[in-house]
Amino acid sequence: MGAVFRQKAASQGLVDVAYRVIDSPVGRLLLAGTQAGLVRVAFASEGHDAVLESLAATISPRILAAPARLDAAAKELEEYFARRRRHFDLALDFRLAHGFRREVLSHLQEIGYGHTSSYAAVAAHTSSPRAVRAVGTACARNPLPLVVPCHRVVRSDGGQGAYLGGAEAKSLLLKLEADAAEGRFPC
Repeated sequence: MGAVFRQKAASQGLVDVAYRVIDSPVGRLLLAGTQAGLVRVAFASEGHDAVLESLAATISPRILAAPARLDAAAKELEEYFARRRRHFDLALDFRLAHGFRREVLSHLQEIGYGHTSSYAAVAAHTSSPRAVRAVGTACARNPLPLVVPCHRVVRSDGGQGAYLGGAEAKSLLLKLEADAAEGRFPC
């Protein structure tokens, strides 16, 4: 019955935000999408229920677990973690990022797979080149981590810096990409 309900709701345009949860090497990830594209990727540490409540308040209360609508995102993330994907080809909905944060996110996508950039270097490519702390805040509030690679931004002193998914997740992602980029794993 649940599958029939979800299918009818989706086919009749009654779902504004579809979501699903997937398992990954960095824990369970909530994927949420709108008709425009993937709008949110959330780590378990953020509290998936709290994220869904936030999406209901900011986008629409018409939210439904509709996993099929997020098949492409789930597949691309699976390929990424299997080191078979270096770039995501998903439609993205950036409505949760505004102003300077949105500008920072657009620059993050320019940091190549297996590479890193400092918060200061990212700031230098924005309209506010001295706004290093604001870059850190934009990375911390990135609604699309992994897909928009804020994990590739590190401190100028070479330190890893903070990460919404946790220090262990950031280390894992950086190592995964560095190993694949250096040919230690097929990609």
